[in-house]
Amino acid sequence: MHKTFNRATINMCRFTLVLVAVLGMYACKSTISFSADESEMQIRKRTDFTKDWSFHLGDQQNAQAANFDDSQWRKLNLPHDWSVEGEFSKDNPAGTGGGALPGGIGWYRKSFVVSEEDKGKLFFIDFDGVYTNSEVWVNGQYLGKRPNGYISFRYDLTPYLNYGDQENVIAVKVDNSQQPNSRWYSGSGIYRNVWMVKTNPVHVAHLGTFVTTPEVNEQIARIAIKTKIDGKATQKDGYALSSVIYDADNREVARVTSDNLQLNAETNEFDQNLTVENPRLWSVEEPYLYKVVTLVEQDGEVVDNFETPLGIRYFNFDVERGFSLNGKQMKILGVCNHHDLGALGAAINTRALERQLEIMKGMGVNGIRTSHNPPAPELLELCDKMGFIVMDEMFDMWKKEKSKYDYSHVWDEWHKQDLQDFIRRDRNHPSVFIWSIGNEIPEQGDSTGTLIATELAHIVKNLDKTRPITAGLNEPYPHNTIYKSGELDLVGFNYHHQDFEKFPETFPGEKFIATETTSALATRGSYDMPSDSIRRWPYKWDEPFTDGNEDLTVSAYDNVSAPWGSTHEETWKVMKKHDFLSGMFIWTGFDYIGEPTPYGWPARSSYFGVVDLAGFPKDSYYMYKSEWTNETVLHVFPHWNWKPGKLVDVWAYYNNADEVELFLNGKALGTKKKEGDDLHVMWRIPFQPGTLRAVSRKDGKEVLTKEVKTAGAPAKIMLKADRENIKADGKDLSFVTVKILDKDGNIVPGADNMVNFKIAGNAFIAGVDNGLQTSMEPFKASQRSAFHGLALAILQAKEEAGEVTLTATSDGLEPASVIINIE
Repeated sequence: MHKTFNRATINMCRFTLVLVAVLGMYACKSTISFSADESEMQIRKRTDFTKDWSFHLGDQQNAQAANFDDSQWRKLNLPHDWSVEGEFSKDNPAGTGGGALPGGIGWYRKSFVVSEEDKGKLFFIDFDGVYTNSEVWVNGQYLGKRPNGYISFRYDLTPYLNYGDQENVIAVKVDNSQQPNSRWYSGSGIYRNVWMVKTNPVHVAHLGTFVTTPEVNEQIARIAIKTKIDGKATQKDGYALSSVIYDADNREVARVTSDNLQLNAETNEFDQNLTVENPRLWSVEEPYLYKVVTLVEQDGEVVDNFETPLGIRYFNFDVERGFSLNGKQMKILGVCNHHDLGALGAAINTRALERQLEIMKGMGVNGIRTSHNPPAPELLELCDKMGFIVMDEMFDMWKKEKSKYDYSHVWDEWHKQDLQDFIRRDRNHPSVFIWSIGNEIPEQGDSTGTLIATELAHIVKNLDKTRPITAGLNEPYPHNTIYKSGELDLVGFNYHHQDFEKFPETFPGEKFIATETTSALATRGSYDMPSDSIRRWPYKWDEPFTDGNEDLTVSAYDNVSAPWGSTHEETWKVMKKHDFLSGMFIWTGFDYIGEPTPYGWPARSSYFGVVDLAGFPKDSYYMYKSEWTNETVLHVFPHWNWKPGKLVDVWAYYNNADEVELFLNGKALGTKKKEGDDLHVMWRIPFQPGTLRAVSRKDGKEVLTKEVKTAGAPAKIMLKADRENIKADGKDLSFVTVKILDKDGNIVPGADNMVNFKIAGNAFIAGVDNGLQTSMEPFKASQRSAFHGLALAILQAKEEAGEVTLTATSDGLEPASVIINIE
């Protein structure tokens, strides 16, 4: 049974802790910090409900029935994406835009028991996201349907539960059979986490707290808290509500208690105000987090506790000065990302998300746009902790469809509830700075754009007035009817970089954000010359495209973009010049499954990313790193394996230096320095095998040296794990990079050897990849061919500690192994 705590007990514990702390200070002359009891209490219980589900791919009659026999179904743990387990085919109805992977219908079932002691408690099941058209039953009782595949939702199980030894059965039908319903890869199934929540009858309502900071400076932060209390109370009075703020070391810094409360309805809302003195402010450099613990008391006993994140910060968008955070002017340096995780598909994994964000941090990114739908809750939790400015986006379409079976068909019935649930879920995250109500919405060209934008903005502002509203306008001009609604606090530009500088004239008195930019195209490690002419592909976005390039690769020199976009350098040259250009979100940070512009089949994933699908940076990554970070950069490319005499363009990105000198086999080829708004330097030289060496200098002194050597034949494999120690929690991951090397240890740029993987120990291979947009090899496999000398194996821990050995072999190559510790 759950423990209850009265206020006298809590105060006595606090007094005891203080006394112990004081005595400890005198005894050992050191400061000891203790957490207050209420921050550790387990009154409500939120349980991971992802283990031991049964799954069947295909429709099944009466699978919702409690007595249905699912003994022959596949056993698995969630999150789960069945599409990524399928085969690529041009005949799959999602098309190449949807990743050329299958959809269909799937069923999930799970049995569980509820103790007799829990009669009188309330039980809820929370789904973070199910794609798509989910329907849920418990013990054969229908709970409801949610068509939106990205929204989080809850059902109350309490009225239908069995107690004691009699089992309960949750059944979920997922229908992703009507395709295409997305312009990119969606995944299929219960692809996000599921939670079981147990509370007392009187409790903090679902998404029932809203914490704001109406006044913040270096000396003081005033915190306003709205709390909704739910429950059919057995009495009207005798209640108290406390809100307690703890710092990152779990020390109490503020508290307020409202006594003698009356519950007059099933849902009751209360306002409270607190003050934090000398607050530590949340920023992208130091994302400091407090937390708010909400305590509900009934007749002096704590009957519920609930935790809400708190980041104390203030920010502003200015017409002339752009964006500032905590009074410091800065640009939002952001990327757009879709929700898939490469070889893992859409199935959410916190470590995979964290790795993506770490890679983005490495190039200087400080902003994420959740393109174009609500993200997994874990993404926002990570952005809170790691310091990212989030543009949180809800819709890719409104009433007018973009795909034959998309969300537009349920718009009238569902958009209001979905938007409200989205705002309530995400509004307490300090990383969320901007709400986006739509992306490239077709209604922006007619009068309905004004009407719907007004409705959506009013829904948002009714729930949160603390953040600006924008929309990604791909027709960013004054005649745009979404803009004409007057509801956009920020005018969102999708592309049109050539018009950025004219913004103050075109939109006088307005504030700017580049909601989506660039759409540059590249295949990692592929190079076409000459590199100093810019190509716009495809000529028409909605028609098949061929450029005579049979392998469907795109040159990784930054000289190719979609016709609506621009290269990385073209965009950033404009963005960096003007303060009023408050920030940008590049399309995209990572390649993603689906939408393989400029090609059709057999391409099946995008070329837009600064980083490829496997997580390997393309060369443009280092341009941003040289511009967006203070870390010293010297990046020289391409590889140095060519036909003798071929003229090769050698590029170098650098910073913190005045110039770069290039040498080939010891012979000086000239010194180059960036002139004007240049972002790289280039030499055009005939290929000779050997060693390219670049030296950057400042004030005549050497800063960095980088070498690129001609590689010989493939000779051996090298394995490098991003982490050699991971948790035995059944979810943690180690990403192992596979390199094909010559006998001297150089990466072989043309190596495409098939690599076979074998695991010994308590882990399994969750996915394999190589970053090639046209590879039709399955992601779920124990082998993968290299692409330009690289491949990836993703190891997932089981729930037992021990040592895991991954061994990689390939015909004719020296094998390699790496040891991962499961802790």
